[in-house]
Amino acid sequence: MFKPFLLLSAVVLFEIAAAPSWALPPQATHHKPAAKTPEPSGPTPAQIAAQGREKAKKLYAIDCALCHGDNGDGKTDVAKDMQLTLADWTDSKSLAGKQDQELFDIIRKGKDKMPPEGTGRATDDEVKNLIVYIRGMARQQPAAPAGAAPAAQPATPATAPAEPPAAAPPAAPPATPPTNTPPAPNR
Repeated sequence: MFKPFLLLSAVVLFEIAAAPSWALPPQATHHKPAAKTPEPSGPTPAQIAAQGREKAKKLYAIDCALCHGDNGDGKTDVAKDMQLTLADWTDSKSLAGKQDQELFDIIRKGKDKMPPEGTGRATDDEVKNLIVYIRGMARQQPAAPAGAAPAAQPATPATAPAEPPAAAPPAAPPATPPTNTPPAPNR
């Protein structure tokens, strides 16, 4: 009696093993996992911009800060010793009339006692990022696009405002403090 049971079990197992995959339930089939959407392999635009700012900051510290100062005010011992009068880049007026292309040319070619920043030291993109960095030193100076005129600053009125500020309402008189006298008796 035991032999037929073993024989039947072996046949059933053989049939299950030999069955095609379409006959098996879905969880038993061997499918490759769904392909994930590929993640971007390179840095994001925000990361690229941040890297550009960091490179510009380092480039400025190496090649510009010695004369122009760490904050861009142009007041350094080297500038004094060389008898240079450098623009204060922390003042928005100092760069207001300069286009990005003009600044690019000055940096690339040099000017007066300022040496040029050769292509071996900085790429064109690094110089453009440097210009953005320098413009950022100004308190309220937006970066002007190359070839475009800078936006006109709104004029502040030199006269007093037409209406004086509204006066505060008069203060209420102070409350009289309570006295410690007993009330008069009723007669």
